[in-house]
Amino acid sequence: MRFFTQRRRFSDLSEQEVLALAISSEEDDARIYRSYAERLRTDFPDTARIFDGMAEEEDRHRHWLIDLHAKRFGPVIPLLRREHVAGFYARRPVWLVENLGIDTIRAEAAAMEAQAERFYLAAAQRTSDADTRKLLGDLAAAEAVHQHSAERLETENLDDETRDSEKASAHRQFILTWVQPGLAGLMDGSVSTLAPIFAVAFATQDTWTTFLVGLAASVGAGISMGFTEAASDDGQLSGRGSPIKRGIAAGVMTTLGGLGHALPYLIPHFWTATITAFVVVFIELWAIAWIQNRYMNTPFFRAAFQVVLGGALVFAAGVLIGSG
Repeated sequence: MRFFTQRRRFSDLSEQEVLALAISSEEDDARIYRSYAERLRTDFPDTARIFDGMAEEEDRHRHWLIDLHAKRFGPVIPLLRREHVAGFYARRPVWLVENLGIDTIRAEAAAMEAQAERFYLAAAQRTSDADTRKLLGDLAAAEAVHQHSAERLETENLDDETRDSEKASAHRQFILTWVQPGLAGLMDGSVSTLAPIFAVAFATQDTWTTFLVGLAASVGAGISMGFTEAASDDGQLSGRGSPIKRGIAAGVMTTLGGLGHALPYLIPHFWTATITAFVVVFIELWAIAWIQNRYMNTPFFRAAFQVVLGGALVFAAGVLIGSG
């Protein structure tokens, strides 16, 4: 469907246009690496230096390509970017990648260099023109040098101690941003909804009514918990990370915690549904104790005692109120 597309095919580009495309791509990649460096500079200064070095490598290659273009075609470089060429590799938006953590950013950088090298190698194999083939081969070699430079820069800037320190920092940030709010939400949803759900269950012995009450309580608690978590701390002073992420973690886990023992009441038989809900509650409470032990370093039996005892008291209150 070449007639209908507004993008050029790579095979239709002239050697000048291929060179212009390489120049714009090198410029974009340098800006991406500098954005990564700026994003990581405070928490991961050593990795930020790696990306600073990689941006400088991209600048050197861009200057080399500009000099080559001026020598062969003159000083005016055609405006051609990767989004103008059909089938050319795309870059993920910086804002999408930079919020996913240090390992994701490193992996994205490695993928950027590998994509560029593979594309130029494949393009060189498709052309029969000697000059074009040489040009594309040189570009592929430049991208391979980029990969080696990245490995060298990482070796120079990241020793084992620094890498372990950065991993520990990333793990701590993951706990503060996702695990702690999620755990608080799971505990709130699992425990606070026990009383209204089982009070309605034993008061009405109507499974559908009990499910609707449980659904409403779970969703309402999730919305409330999510907004409360997001509004309570912007994360700038506490270092707990994005309030939106924390709000999502708390809200979703609160809702899931309540739905866990509300969903069994979709079963029409009351006692079958209630016994199933008992089992789900038991699993939920022990899962919370395990998460506290795994991520919060809380001794397992102390966590189990606190969570199970608290849940049992709320559950008993709901049953007593519903049976009264």
